[in-house]
Amino acid sequence: MHGAGNDFVVIDCRDGAGLPEAEGIRRMGDRHFGIGFDQLLSIEAPISPGAVASYRILNQDGSFAGQCGNGARCVAHWLVRSGITDAREFHLDSPAGVISVRRIGKDYALDMGCPRFSPEQIPLLAESDAPQYFLPLDGEQHAFSAVSMGNPHAVFRVDSVLDVPVERWGKAVQATHVFPEGVNVGFAEIQDRANIRLRVYERGVGETLACGSGACAAAVCLMRKDIVARTLAVHLPGGTLMIEWPDDAAAVTMTGPAVWVYDGEWRDE
Repeated sequence: MHGAGNDFVVIDCRDGAGLPEAEGIRRMGDRHFGIGFDQLLSIEAPISPGAVASYRILNQDGSFAGQCGNGARCVAHWLVRSGITDAREFHLDSPAGVISVRRIGKDYALDMGCPRFSPEQIPLLAESDAPQYFLPLDGEQHAFSAVSMGNPHAVFRVDSVLDVPVERWGKAVQATHVFPEGVNVGFAEIQDRANIRLRVYERGVGETLACGSGACAAAVCLMRKDIVARTLAVHLPGGTLMIEWPDDAAAVTMTGPAVWVYDGEWRDE
């Protein structure tokens, strides 16, 4: 499945079937010798009362991720397409907590929860919450914002997403260790108050065609500074996501597509 080009292998584990070990996940995630994916999603039995299902997220390197908005939409679509639910609104148990899902035509709108900016909640090694922080990249100090959307994000505002060295800077930010649990690194270019372009270098994966939590992170960091509107189109290499954050105390809503590509059987021989 994919959500705006962010692609996933989805495994039905509701019967208690276990996931492959980390090495098996790495083999499965290899785009030449395996299936290839940005993340693996395991759909499991619900945890909280009223939830349709729960899910976990694993990166290509076998590590677990805290949240994935594009993946959550794919989980929701998998449940609808498989006939497990036909509700217009339902809840899922995610690694970051319960999230609400609403079907809008062929798209899915998710309640992504409230962003967390305090350093200890991201987590970020800083003394206090600040509108921006600084890191040295290519010999110069560059400003960034930081937020947790259930997983840690650093957001850099750039003049052009086409010109920024995403891989080099993404790796450099991750190597600084100011984010003790790693970090997703976003590079945002403002087009106007209603539109931004975004590229994201994800922890445990590398650059992906889309990152739902990264789109939310970039949007709220820019909205917080009142340099973009509270309803924002985030244009990623794989497609566009709509992000809404009515005010600083509200939850973030993300709306976008989810696509079923094919079914298959994995034989790890």
